[in-house]
Amino acid sequence: MKKVEAIIRSSKFKAVRDALKGIGVNFFTYRDVRGFGQQKSGSMVYRGTAYDIGYIARMQLEILVTEDSLDKVVATIKEAAKTGEVGDGKIVVLPVESVTRIRTDETGHEAIQ
Repeated sequence: MKKVEAIIRSSKFKAVRDALKGIGVNFFTYRDVRGFGQQKSGSMVYRGTAYDIGYIARMQLEILVTEDSLDKVVATIKEAAKTGEVGDGKIVVLPVESVTRIRTDETGHEAIQ
């Protein structure tokens, strides 16, 4: 099993979510994140005062997948999240040692189905 972590533009979240649903990925965790990267953040002027927005807002998705669906999930995220501009994000794949579904005590592949 693998864990896919994808950091994407917030504006692309709905497209990625719908694309993942289209390939049968119906469960994942997501959160709002902020960070720094090659894309430069800007400043904002509000009522005559300049505020430095020193971070870039993004969404982070965490998805547990089986080995056989890994390539399809990564390709789907890349296709749905890509704009071709700096700041499209990153996808990281990590090994998963064990997964247990608390409610049923199922482990392994059965726990993520």
